[in-house]
Amino acid sequence: MARWEPDAEGRLQEAALALYTERGFDQTTVAEIAERAGLTERTFFRYFADKREVLFGGQRPLLDQLITAVASAPDSASPLEAVSAALEQAAAFFAGRRERSRLRQAVVSANPALRERELIKLAALSEALADGLRRRGVPDTTARLAAEAGGAMFKLAFDQWIAADDERDLAHHVRAAVTELKGLTAG
Repeated sequence: MARWEPDAEGRLQEAALALYTERGFDQTTVAEIAERAGLTERTFFRYFADKREVLFGGQRPLLDQLITAVASAPDSASPLEAVSAALEQAAAFFAGRRERSRLRQAVVSANPALRERELIKLAALSEALADGLRRRGVPDTTARLAAEAGGAMFKLAFDQWIAADDERDLAHHVRAAVTELKGLTAG
């Protein structure tokens, strides 16, 4: 692949995922990722701080989308309804990415350091939801509690979505998790 081809970041992500799947995370170097993508190590480090981060890139747009979606929910929406609506909207971010998400999750699940990074990223998702709620004037404790519930619902929905053998999208699994939580808290 020539160095001047577009989407260097995407090429690096795809190369890393392919190599991690083939060889394992620990057995793959940044140099090998860059070579597979047809780029240099220097280019790799323009986009990613380390070889772990290549699996977690692109989170900022998702977090910004969540903050905006929560903050723009109807005034009549409860904190949990605002979080639920934001998660359902954010599911569109993953449209067409199920197989890539499955491969990525398999790599993450096989490596303790990546599982730790995944938990940090999930905490950032919950914090974004809480930030959106605070912007709506929701008290901090309520915002944090609703956001943590939102993070748990997202994780459950995501895990079920990548494990599913049907055509239901992530939004379907988000709605199912919301329904489950509402039933749990109503009882």
